[in-house]
Amino acid sequence: MATDNVAPDEGNNPGGVDKKRRRLLTQGVGVVGAAGAAAMVIPFISSMSPSARAKAAGAPVEVDISKLEPGQRVIVEWRGKPVWVLKRTPALLEGLKAVEGNLRDIESDDSDQPEYAKNDYRSIKPEILVMVGICTHLGCSPSYRPEVAPVDLGDDWQGGFFCPCHGSRFDISGRVYKGVPAPTNLEVPPHQYMAGDTRILIGVDGGRA
Repeated sequence: MATDNVAPDEGNNPGGVDKKRRRLLTQGVGVVGAAGAAAMVIPFISSMSPSARAKAAGAPVEVDISKLEPGQRVIVEWRGKPVWVLKRTPALLEGLKAVEGNLRDIESDDSDQPEYAKNDYRSIKPEILVMVGICTHLGCSPSYRPEVAPVDLGDDWQGGFFCPCHGSRFDISGRVYKGVPAPTNLEVPPHQYMAGDTRILIGVDGGRA
């Protein structure tokens, strides 16, 4: 009697093994394992790179001031705040003494700055101002007003910063005027000069490197 060549039937033959199905299962397990390993590796690699949270916590910010012109200001972000780096002109520096009678905290005794910036200029180098650009009243960002005696600010204005939200005024060193809502001078962040004095590192409390 003739017989046909029939592959073992796993349903009829419990001992039969479907090699093709075994290969598919093996490959599937391998793919799942690789995906699991990748899921573990990716967060680990990400954790080694600076995160937004780390930057917000105060990662230092480097600023190149080599091409900063007199009277020019650049703005960078540090700890989620705008930080001004301003190169003051000789004329702006000369106006500092003229406004002292209008200021609330001339010596910066009640204001926030590193010890090396507790002076008339509120800076390490007189011509370079590094300052957090947030009003100490309610957190608005003051406007940079370098002009002398403009019509809207009066004859005694020698250049500085004006907050359009509630009218607070600050001189070109960020010192607050009397009779305005802001209670203290603008904040000076920790910073230091790097080699050659052409770069500033904001967020490092070192003064001059």
